[in-house]
Amino acid sequence: MHATDDAAGDISVNERMTRELEYVQEEVRVLREALRTATGKSGIAFTAGQRRRLAIKGKALTPVERQGYCQLVRLATILKWFRELGAKPYGGSKNRAPGRPRKPNELRELVLRLANENIGWGYTEIRDAPRGMKIEIARTTVAAILAEGGIEPAPERTLKRTWKHFLKSHWETVYACDFFSAETLGSFGSARVMVFSVIELKSRAVHIAGIRVAPDGAWMTQIARNLLDPVDGFLRHATHLVHDRDPLFTEAWTQMVASAGVEGVPIPASSRNCNPYAERLVRSVRAECLEHFVVSGERHLRHLLAQFTEHYHAERFHQGLDGKLIGRRLISIQPLAI
Repeated sequence: MHATDDAAGDISVNERMTRELEYVQEEVRVLREALRTATGKSGIAFTAGQRRRLAIKGKALTPVERQGYCQLVRLATILKWFRELGAKPYGGSKNRAPGRPRKPNELRELVLRLANENIGWGYTEIRDAPRGMKIEIARTTVAAILAEGGIEPAPERTLKRTWKHFLKSHWETVYACDFFSAETLGSFGSARVMVFSVIELKSRAVHIAGIRVAPDGAWMTQIARNLLDPVDGFLRHATHLVHDRDPLFTEAWTQMVASAGVEGVPIPASSRNCNPYAERLVRSVRAECLEHFVVSGERHLRHLLAQFTEHYHAERFHQGLDGKLIGRRLISIQPLAI
């Protein structure tokens, strides 16, 4: 239709394009005025795709053409968009934080783990430990990772050594002991018998070290000799023995234990959670054994405890061992007295 009209009126192509361009420019001006009236703003919020299209088309124009044809966007904005478009595939400044790039998360977790599991290690020891895995790291990097993770330097960490750290550091050779009482019926009525038990924390293996109505210092000394026997003593591999502050743990008892290379570790007075394994053993003995029987004498009590310890090692599944059996048959009970 246009071709027929142009031919008929002998109108040049340039004149036709000029008419069309003038109409489009006027239409854009009317659109901007309507936008300003409706929103009070003269600008338009372009999407990333729209900016890209305008930048490509605007860059192809000459400066004179941009001056005459760019209506919605200023000339400087068109050029700025084009520069950003050209730099985007090659730069990563938007995603790059100031300074050097962070170390990989795996390395950061390794440094934090080394510091938590070895509270006496300084920056140098932590730096040297990963070298066996062909990992090189600077002392300053170790310091920065620990500071960001909220972990103090070695001297401060050593002063804040917790009970959990102590148990974890000596887990292979730490034992715990405790007394518990059992009510028995005899010929002259009921009697309270004291039972002395020892537990190996790592394996959960238990040993009933002795039973007596009225334990005293001499009896405890003999019990210590039995436990520390170098051939079959239950504590022959121990380095630490956790116990409460019962007066039966006398100075003579402590010295005898120390003479065999076992350090007695008395827990703080009135502490709740410092001897949980021995106390949990007492609870298990009561709930799973003694509360189901009327104990008729000391002999009966010894028989029940022997049966329970056999069951405890060979048949009972333990949550602390991921549902496994201990697998050790330690059912002997030491003589009543010396």
